[in-house]
Amino acid sequence: MKIGMDYGHSNPNNKIWLFWSNEVVCKILDSDQQQITCEVNHDNCSESFLMTYVYAKCRDQLRKPLWDSMLKWSATVHPWCILGDFNVITSAQEKLGGREYNIRKSLEFINIIDSCGLIDMGYNGQPYTWCNHRNNGDMIWKRLDRGMVNDKWLDIMPHTNVTHLPSVGSDHSPLLLDMIDHKDTVIKYFKFLNYWTENDTFLHTVENCWNKKVTGNPMWILHTKLKRLTKTLREWSKKEYGDVFEKVKFYEESVKTAEGNYIRDSSRDNREQLYALNAQYIKYLKIEHAILQQKTHLHWLKEGDANSKYFHAVIRGKRKKMVIHKLLNDNGSCIQGDEVIAREACNYYQNIFTGKSVKINEDQLQCIPKMVTMEQNHDLERMPNIDELRNIVMNMNPHSAP
Repeated sequence: MKIGMDYGHSNPNNKIWLFWSNEVVCKILDSDQQQITCEVNHDNCSESFLMTYVYAKCRDQLRKPLWDSMLKWSATVHPWCILGDFNVITSAQEKLGGREYNIRKSLEFINIIDSCGLIDMGYNGQPYTWCNHRNNGDMIWKRLDRGMVNDKWLDIMPHTNVTHLPSVGSDHSPLLLDMIDHKDTVIKYFKFLNYWTENDTFLHTVENCWNKKVTGNPMWILHTKLKRLTKTLREWSKKEYGDVFEKVKFYEESVKTAEGNYIRDSSRDNREQLYALNAQYIKYLKIEHAILQQKTHLHWLKEGDANSKYFHAVIRGKRKKMVIHKLLNDNGSCIQGDEVIAREACNYYQNIFTGKSVKINEDQLQCIPKMVTMEQNHDLERMPNIDELRNIVMNMNPHSAP
């Protein structure tokens, strides 16, 4: 049987088969009994990315090599996606039928997902991907197959989504991965960061920028000043702080080096250098904490714990929820694609707020019961006299003089 592909690869036990065409440059990086990891290049993608295809063992103890492999590839600097059959679920809601699920069976898998910094891409379609196809009320459904990505993948291809296709001739549903590179089209909006106000030069920078003379009508003046201010604050922040997250990594490594130097030679110069680097490291750690806290809108965490992993997990979840993958239009058809969804949304609100040249049948208004009599309506329309006004004032302020 021909499948129309130019290249292929299988793992050692022939449980996973990978095929690709000439349009894709695929380099196999790792292959064992439970996974194939490859580096992929495509003309429509701004950079290469890693894909890991999984067919996990059924028994818990046999999946340990797969978890070790996932931890190894999680250190990559490339966008990374891992998908396939993991043979384990992450919550009791991912199982239907059979005995009550013991969540302790999933703790190791959940910890691996968290340690690798992965986020589940969710799915379109029916919620379960595996069925035992038994009769007489013994049927069990589970979501054993899933796709997950790292932060770098979300930055470059945030519109990636997974669809559960109908299962035909198998007890598993195929997964369809739809990915679009949006790195060049993503608009980064201006965001005011609260920690800026703690800088001594902040107010002076804002005042100088805002007081610059602009001529024109009031709306144009306001628009120009705001545009100029956002540009000024971006440049000021870049000059004062740079990339905060990179600074944290830099000073962390610098402190480690300085500590080693101080251990080998406890001189005064090495001690002062260690203290200075420690001060900078603590400074940027606090700034990083403030940024993550503001991005996640969480203000209840106690001081003393950076909670970086938790913050990033919340940010990943929020970022994923902001993406619209598919939309159901008025005709009941499912549409996808940014341009198609944007056009459908514009048409929807345009139809709501645009008047139609349709004559209203006023006879239908006669069916509405009259709750206000003609006498009451006349009293409502007439101007109040001086006595009524005086009574209103007295009721509002009983202590005022008549």
